[in-house]
Amino acid sequence: MKKTLFLLFVLAGLLIFPANAQNRRASIPLKHGAHRIGKRTDAEMQRWREHGLGQFIHWGVYAIPGGFWEDKYYPGAAEWIRSWKEMPKDAYDNLYKGFNPKAFDAKRWAKQAKEMGAKYMIFTTKHHDGFCLWPSKYTDYTIANSPYKKDIVKAVVDAYNKEGIDVHLYFSIIDWNYKGYRSAPPVTKEDSVLYDKFKEFTRNQLIELLTNYPTIKGLWFDGSWDKAWINEAAWVDELGNELRAMHPGLVIGSRFRADENGKRHYDSNGDLIDDYDQTWERDLPNSIDDLNGSDWDCVMTVPQNQWGYHKEWRGYVKTSYDLIKMMLHAVSMNGNFVVNFGPDGQGNIRPEETQLAAEIGEWMKINSEAIYGTSHVGLKQQGWGYYTGKDNKIYLTVFNRPINNMINLEIPKGGVKPLKAYFLANKEEVEIIDAAKNKHNNSLYNIAIPAGYTSDKPFVIVLEVEQNLNDKDTYQQAKT
Repeated sequence: MKKTLFLLFVLAGLLIFPANAQNRRASIPLKHGAHRIGKRTDAEMQRWREHGLGQFIHWGVYAIPGGFWEDKYYPGAAEWIRSWKEMPKDAYDNLYKGFNPKAFDAKRWAKQAKEMGAKYMIFTTKHHDGFCLWPSKYTDYTIANSPYKKDIVKAVVDAYNKEGIDVHLYFSIIDWNYKGYRSAPPVTKEDSVLYDKFKEFTRNQLIELLTNYPTIKGLWFDGSWDKAWINEAAWVDELGNELRAMHPGLVIGSRFRADENGKRHYDSNGDLIDDYDQTWERDLPNSIDDLNGSDWDCVMTVPQNQWGYHKEWRGYVKTSYDLIKMMLHAVSMNGNFVVNFGPDGQGNIRPEETQLAAEIGEWMKINSEAIYGTSHVGLKQQGWGYYTGKDNKIYLTVFNRPINNMINLEIPKGGVKPLKAYFLANKEEVEIIDAAKNKHNNSLYNIAIPAGYTSDKPFVIVLEVEQNLNDKDTYQQAKT
């Protein structure tokens, strides 16, 4: 279980959490705001909370043009190419007739994700273009009417489940293919009738996904920012309750719905809507205080902003070092980190992504103990790297090795006492030097990295601790 460095840390006040929603709740009466104050405490949510690392896969017919049309480069995110003025809508809407990904192998994808160390994955059942990768009975615009014909969603769910990886299904509220879809609220009676049909169509497809793939763990929504959808707060709230009743334990992030005042993610009282904060897309918080005490995840692209397959990655492309560092940043603040992959039109994960997955996996095979099931440690952040913790262990993941080979630790008064330290990779013990106390009575320690120790990757030092019962100065420091 993901713990807060066991009870001794709680007693010592070492773990720092900002005031939660219960303390921040305002007095605005809401029918469609948050239905729970604070975090979920059930086993399914705890399982999600402990994942640490996930995989996102964006795949659809947009992988066929791959960011180009008639040799013209599309500078936006590849999955949005249908919205580009240079992309003929009719041409795009007929791409499915050539969608026959003969290289697609869900088992190969799942094995690669397993070797990378992913504990869950998010898969695009349909993006904004409306093309369904499962044979939905509510539209003809599906994989069943492509040359490929077979149910891709089922293949993905089955393959990842077999590898022990939880599956969450991405679903876009936006659907450019469905004639009743509207981004703005309906104005005419005809528009209202059409939008009501779209709402029922959306409901039917979501129920269909939960019915067809009962082993999935959650739904990951996108495209819920349209004013038309925001205005349907009561209806969407009822739909969410229906989906949860169908699938107890279902995990839904904060993108699905708004409250009756149009507030998304956090309602008008400042309370998180649904189960976890989804505002950290391609972004990371500066401190634990930025998170409102909520569960959260960060979904991250490899290039700057390409989710679906683009033939050309321009600009800065993240390295495995970058992604591992971002993962530690997220996990050290009680978040999950999800790396995106965009397979090509044939179903191949591109070589650059395969290499990144392998490099992350090599690191995780040695150091995953510092990731899975760990949580925030309320120690003063140092420039050398990140803290994570579990039970009586603090994991120090070192990215910037100090020139003097001394890892500095400052433990607050009434905190814990280090017992021993060792490298996670080989269990070799390292020296802990007691550097006494500073003027605030905080205990100061140095962990000495042997001068002869070499590593070309970030490395982890494990610090085992116990409650410091001999800290006599704990309550003697005057307040200033």
